[in-house]
Amino acid sequence: MADREQRLTWRGTAAQWDRRLFDAVARRHWPAAERVLPALGRAADHGVLWGGIAAALTALGPARTRKAALRAAASLALASATVNTVGKWSVRRPRPLLDGVPVVRRPAVPPWTTSFPSGHSASAFAFAAGLALESPAWGAVVAPVAVSVAFSRIYTGVHYPSDVAAGALLGVAAGLTVRELARGARRARAVPGDERPAAGVPALPDGAGLTVVVNTGAGTAGDAVLGVLRDRLPAAEVVECGGEELEAELAAAAARSQVLGVCGGDGTVNAAATAALRAGVPLAVFPGGTLNHFALDFGLTGPEDTCRAITEGQAVRVSVGRFTPTDTPAATPAGTPEGDGGGEGGGEGGYFLNTFSFGVYPQLLRHRLRWAPRIGGGPAALAAAWRVLRAERPVRLTLAGRPRSAWLLFAGNGTYHGSGPTPRRRDGLGEGLLDLRLVHGGGRPGPRLLAAALAGPLTRSPAHTAVRLRRLRIEDIPPGTPFAYDGEYAKAPPALVLDVLPDALPVYRPR
Repeated sequence: MADREQRLTWRGTAAQWDRRLFDAVARRHWPAAERVLPALGRAADHGVLWGGIAAALTALGPARTRKAALRAAASLALASATVNTVGKWSVRRPRPLLDGVPVVRRPAVPPWTTSFPSGHSASAFAFAAGLALESPAWGAVVAPVAVSVAFSRIYTGVHYPSDVAAGALLGVAAGLTVRELARGARRARAVPGDERPAAGVPALPDGAGLTVVVNTGAGTAGDAVLGVLRDRLPAAEVVECGGEELEAELAAAAARSQVLGVCGGDGTVNAAATAALRAGVPLAVFPGGTLNHFALDFGLTGPEDTCRAITEGQAVRVSVGRFTPTDTPAATPAGTPEGDGGGEGGGEGGYFLNTFSFGVYPQLLRHRLRWAPRIGGGPAALAAAWRVLRAERPVRLTLAGRPRSAWLLFAGNGTYHGSGPTPRRRDGLGEGLLDLRLVHGGGRPGPRLLAAALAGPLTRSPAHTAVRLRRLRIEDIPPGTPFAYDGEYAKAPPALVLDVLPDALPVYRPR
């Protein structure tokens, strides 16, 4: 009883100090601030101010600045989604009374949501923290703007000081979280996985019998890979190409070589895996894209690893995901590359080494590919995310005979670790199972996806379903629905089957 009384006394004292600080700000008169701070708060509504800054930095800055802007935008999105799904509805605090706030400062349309925490403050500090953690100089430039936006929420009478402080802490936490996620996604697997050794693959001490197709449009690592190849495997044939020629060159190289090599990102590796499977030859992967999800999950850190495995004849067998149309009255146009490779297309079916998805991600990829040639990749990604999170609707499908409405259907080739609708990495590629994650339709996509991430891999979560299976039939796909696989984009047929080919592809990797 005494403890309860102490807690109530403490809360009452904290509330009194909160109100006193609020009233002190309301009584202060700063002539310049009465125009600047309310206008700054309005500019930050719905993240418009931060989106404009991110777009400008992405369009005009060097590579590191563009990366910092994208990291800041991701931090803002995480903070905003957390506030709107958890914060606002877990602490239902009323807005402050505006008796002491001058009319000229008050918002024309009072906010209708609860007061704790401040969403503007969370977004402002998340953006500034995400930017500063990647580019301290730009973070120092933006930080005063973030502080001013946060203070404007008290100055205009829409938040208590504690609301703003909590929002600021949440925003900084979002920036740190995004940084850790990015760091984790970039680390190659350091221990062997569950892949079986591939018997009978040739050892090529000088590279004779190996043809490496280098995608000239992928990433920035092509020159470094070529230098290593000339030094370690001087007898290997190297073919440099890109664009529409890529698939034909891969098929021709696989047909005439003992081993097919490829240098590019995940889309390029997907196309090479398809060519190697059809020709029945082993695959050698030289990571050369922007993200290199397959190479990192496979344990390849660079071209030296692949060269050592080729010279010593060391390889393992990996499982391959497959999508097969079951009702194809007409062929669907071929897949569109995500900047670094060609795709199979939904009408003919194809393979995926990493992931397959319907819903939010394919729509985001579709918009980004459409806008990137006009405004650049970074601004296109931001604009696509804004469009998808505001305007898209869940896709309706029939999964294993049951109608479903989904914001996202994610299928991974092998078990991905980590909670959420799109977990980040695998410890092995020989499992032979599909890791299926379904974010159920309902509400808005941003809050729903965050709720699914917080729910974790729970098979009975109201927001998120996670199961492991070998085969999934998907039917009643609406005409024109896009899907994505290994960073490629295509239009879906009316129905298809997802399954896994266990131990289907030998890939070189040192022991």
